[in-house]
Amino acid sequence: MKVYTGGGDKGKTSLFSGERVPKHHVRIEAYGDLDELNSFLGVLAALLPDGEQAVQNDLEGMQSTLFLAGAWLATTPDSSATAYLSPLPETAAKDIEKRIDALSEVLPELKEFILPGGQPVAAWAHVARTVCRRCERRLTNLIESANGNGAELAAIQVYLNRLSDYLFVLARYLNKVLGTADTTWKK
Repeated sequence: MKVYTGGGDKGKTSLFSGERVPKHHVRIEAYGDLDELNSFLGVLAALLPDGEQAVQNDLEGMQSTLFLAGAWLATTPDSSATAYLSPLPETAAKDIEKRIDALSEVLPELKEFILPGGQPVAAWAHVARTVCRRCERRLTNLIESANGNGAELAAIQVYLNRLSDYLFVLARYLNKVLGTADTTWKK
């Protein structure tokens, strides 16, 4: 199978459900942002310090969940293609909350705003967090503008909200593990 098809040369692309839409369609923007976020999670996984297997496992699981979420975003709600999609795991957001709690146990209590940065891997976690927030904004736009896939899009919205929280805590955790203190915002 060739990577290039020429099918998008005139500015349109196909959704998973088969419809051809402009490449700037709200669905394309939404799952394109998820793809970007997924790539940043891959960068984080590649940059993790040795010994962080639990975080590696977190990121790989999150990448798989984002892949599934992208399939939902690329499928119109009335399409028969939804029958081929698995729902997001019911515990997906709760699982992230457990991991946030586990990472937070080693962190000092946060009493001030902090600036994104620190160690390179932590800075990338902050970048991923901001991309995740953009994904949330795009998703709310999709939900409002197109009869989104109801419960599935709502579940993805909750998942992204938890994921951005995880990425914030992960940035702090990675800085702590690598011996770098949080940089507090100076008013």
